[in-house]
Amino acid sequence: MYKSLLRPLFFSFDPEKIHYFTFSLIKIASKIPGFPALFRGIYTVEDKKLERNLFGLTFKNPVGLAAGFDKNAVLYNELANFGFGFIEIGTVTPKGQEGNPKKRLFRLKDDQGIINRMGFNNEGVEAAINQLKKNKRKLIIGGNIGKNTATKPENYTEDYLTCFNALHPYVDYFVLNVSCPNVGSHAKLNDKDYLEELIAEVQKANTTFEKQKPILLKIAPDLNDGQLDEIIELIKVTKLDGVIASNTSTDRKDLKASKERLEEIGNGGLSGQPIKDKSTAVIKYLADKSNKEFPIIGVGGIHSAKDALDKITAGADLVQIYTGFIYEGPRLIKSINKAILKTT
Repeated sequence: MYKSLLRPLFFSFDPEKIHYFTFSLIKIASKIPGFPALFRGIYTVEDKKLERNLFGLTFKNPVGLAAGFDKNAVLYNELANFGFGFIEIGTVTPKGQEGNPKKRLFRLKDDQGIINRMGFNNEGVEAAINQLKKNKRKLIIGGNIGKNTATKPENYTEDYLTCFNALHPYVDYFVLNVSCPNVGSHAKLNDKDYLEELIAEVQKANTTFEKQKPILLKIAPDLNDGQLDEIIELIKVTKLDGVIASNTSTDRKDLKASKERLEEIGNGGLSGQPIKDKSTAVIKYLADKSNKEFPIIGVGGIHSAKDALDKITAGADLVQIYTGFIYEGPRLIKSINKAILKTT
């Protein structure tokens, strides 16, 4: 029904407008008696064999929703009924910000991809906390945090610490988003020495809480082998809890979209099928070169159960979907979980 009826309808409208319209639809449907149970019955796979234990947390299944979909934590309770094992909210910044000028979200239908340059648009950390206080504890919630666009380089760490300290009581794990190509002046976030400093400060803040939360790093898919070696060394030195591989790509090679269309769209991060193999290669390199010394959450171009299994075979412990959720619909979650069960 989704791919034959709803998707063609949704794809006839502006991507960003329809994104928030579907939020409203899901909110309304979830308030109708019986509908949440119906959604769970259709999309959820319940089986102990799907559980995964990582960094002290028990995930009821290994399929999550990546950051960027529910930026302000307004829909995670409703989305939990679609069968996810965990949901990552954000990217959250200390202050609310509009992000980049519109239009800033574009479909590449022939490529089954999306280009976005949203620019960390969100309502700020306090707004996210107000929503997270409504958590019905259906599944694990991750907090993806970043800096405000206007923040000066000398204050980057302060931004991350503001979000970390404020969100700490309300999320189960944290992701330091240092790899988004859509925020200004982020070169410092790619510097290994600065990342060591940032991670150390966040870990120090973590120790001030009675219960410490896992901290992960989200990396770009465009890193070369030398840069990936630096990431492995960084994880080893800082004893970070894990890596999310990967964020969106700035690469435009081998796309079906015309050169004119891509020039019309302009800059932004590419997600979906075009980055599937690239993100899987990053996962495999990290897993093989580190001898699986740390957990990896695999994301990028998962549009089928096979895509997810390829990520897991490469070395991912968990997977996340985003663009695949938009193109394939919620049945994708169930198909992935059923395929994983067949391999156990």
